[in-house]
Amino acid sequence: MNLKQIAKDTAKTLQSYLTYQALRTVLAQLGETNPPLALWLHNFSTDKIQDGEAYIEQLFREKPDLALRIMTVREHIAEEVADFLPEMVRTGIQQGNMEKRRQHLERITRIDTSNPSLQPEQQATSDPNLDNLSN
Repeated sequence: MNLKQIAKDTAKTLQSYLTYQALRTVLAQLGETNPPLALWLHNFSTDKIQDGEAYIEQLFREKPDLALRIMTVREHIAEEVADFLPEMVRTGIQQGNMEKRRQHLERITRIDTSNPSLQPEQQATSDPNLDNLSN
């Protein structure tokens, strides 16, 4: 397991996601102030946002002012959430793992209630050894 490569891949994925969030923010702003430009940006961005850095490069060639705006918003979002992310990711993974383990344990230990021979009450009343204890 190459932890350094995992960290690099995670950072790249996070950068792309923050680029996507910045795009959504800019689209919402433009939707209120310049709907035709919002429509253009939406159409331009379709199927290009998977790689945030490549997307920004392509946008720079078409509309540098929008690329700069998205980069500014992305940087602001990153600054605002960076302090919370490590703990939130750790906590989220721990809680998710615990919930999945709990669900799995419940699934594997579930008693089949459709089979009457497994009912404890019925087993207790039909056990002759228990009848002898009451005498």
